[in-house]
Amino acid sequence: MTFTVGHYLAERLTQIGLKHHFAVAGDYNLVLLDQLIEHGGTQQIYSCNELNCSFSAEGYARSNGAACAIVTFSVGAISAMNGIGGAYAENLPVILVSGAPNTNDHGSGHVLHHTIGLTDYSYQREMVRHVTVAAEIIVSAENAPAQIDHVIRTALREKKPAYLEIACNIAGAPCVKPGPISTLFSSQPVDDTSLNAALEASLSFLEKREKVVILIGNKLKSAGALKEAVALAERLGCAVTVMSAAKSLFSEAHPQFRGVYWGEVSSEGTEKIVEGADGVITLGPVWNDYASVGWRKLVRGENVIEVNPESVTVDNQQFAGIPLKAFVSALAEKAPSKPASATDAYKPLSIAPAAPDAKLTNDELTRQINGLIDGNTTLFAETGDSWFNATRMNLPDGTRVESEMQWGHIGWSVPSVFGSAVAAPERRHVLMVGDGSFQLTAQEVAQMIRYEVPVIIFLINNYGYVIEIKIHDGPYNYIQNWNYAKLMEAFNGGTGAEDGSLRGGQALGLTASTGAELKAAIKEAQKHTRGPTLIECRLDRADCTKELVEWGKQVAKANSRKPQA
Repeated sequence: MTFTVGHYLAERLTQIGLKHHFAVAGDYNLVLLDQLIEHGGTQQIYSCNELNCSFSAEGYARSNGAACAIVTFSVGAISAMNGIGGAYAENLPVILVSGAPNTNDHGSGHVLHHTIGLTDYSYQREMVRHVTVAAEIIVSAENAPAQIDHVIRTALREKKPAYLEIACNIAGAPCVKPGPISTLFSSQPVDDTSLNAALEASLSFLEKREKVVILIGNKLKSAGALKEAVALAERLGCAVTVMSAAKSLFSEAHPQFRGVYWGEVSSEGTEKIVEGADGVITLGPVWNDYASVGWRKLVRGENVIEVNPESVTVDNQQFAGIPLKAFVSALAEKAPSKPASATDAYKPLSIAPAAPDAKLTNDELTRQINGLIDGNTTLFAETGDSWFNATRMNLPDGTRVESEMQWGHIGWSVPSVFGSAVAAPERRHVLMVGDGSFQLTAQEVAQMIRYEVPVIIFLINNYGYVIEIKIHDGPYNYIQNWNYAKLMEAFNGGTGAEDGSLRGGQALGLTASTGAELKAAIKEAQKHTRGPTLIECRLDRADCTKELVEWGKQVAKANSRKPQA
């Protein structure tokens, strides 16, 4: 077999640990797709459209550490940029690969299909540069290896997406074989002088404080410092809290865990623990308007050590060039004992069971899903009240929660949970998604059926965009209702091919309007392992968490601020 540019890419993807890549075919990427199949190092998983493809890759990266999506030029790549923007915001290394026009058409003055009608084809790279950390156009087989390596190396180092554009007549061109993978895993250098100075300042800060609390943010995961955070917590002996987007990044079974901090909508007692501390260590926080409840609950300032992926800020001084993992590891070796805050209590939520024949409520739904979850479960919480239901749950050790609070794209979770389940089939995957969000990306359930991925989907049907209703109501928040459970029959398909190639699917569609019906549906879903189970949970539109209502009011106030002179 002649080794080609496509083979080189496939070999590198295999070397960095990918077992699959996601794809949507188009005439500019067909040869590349053939090359990837021929190499055979990764399985080609197909998506219904490029938006879903990019979000499936994003979900795969959440479970696998990296991912790849293959699309065609313009009509595919521009659609995929939405999910790539999400991967950038959520710190996930997704390699977006776009097929591209023939090299002979560059500079020829030709107007090509799948373009915006201009003869300069570089516009796509200029667009994608805003949501990637590296972007290369490959028009030469000789230069392809260096360009491919640069893109993958940068994505892995920065924990952000990167972009490759490969001309359609170059994908199958002869190419050298890649060397050892070690060259792509270059680690971020540590500035020892800066590290030691930050460590000294932080130790001095801690010695002067009595009540110290750790607050964990979601960038702790991308920094690869989850174990180091546990070591630091146990050295200090203090209370450990998590931000809403960091739910499950610190074991809730740990004796020092003290709930989710989210301003007024925190776990009961957690707001007092964090805001009553005279020293807070924030690890990888993201302080946007959502996390700060409309800019009102920022944990920053003179009583905070803020540890970011590449810097530490303490006593109004910033120390740069310090990887988060290295700093937390060093601090864990020298930090003083500060157990005072660990005596403060928080109260985990306890929801009493509803009467079995009572109309299904949001509380009962949350209680039963919480009962389904074990330490081998990955729970996806879609934008909306599912965020708040997830934060209210009490999680066993090992449970993972995935949300998308920075990008906040409704519908993200359906393809993302599919990608995650492909990457980690040994784990149970559970999705909580609202009806409005589901309608954006529902097609990807068909791929769960195709690949027999047993995701359990709790479709919360409250007849509209309830999160938007609570922030700013209007007629645009109400949608056409679907018969969601019956939709599974359509997705199963299975007729119309004489050779039998269009076999029927195994998706299961169920409905629940009472607690008893939900209990029975969950029991049936647990036995169903040949494809997804969708349980349509019918709730009143007004039935949502009090936390969503309070949070929505504060976010609406922030959005409606008057212009300043």
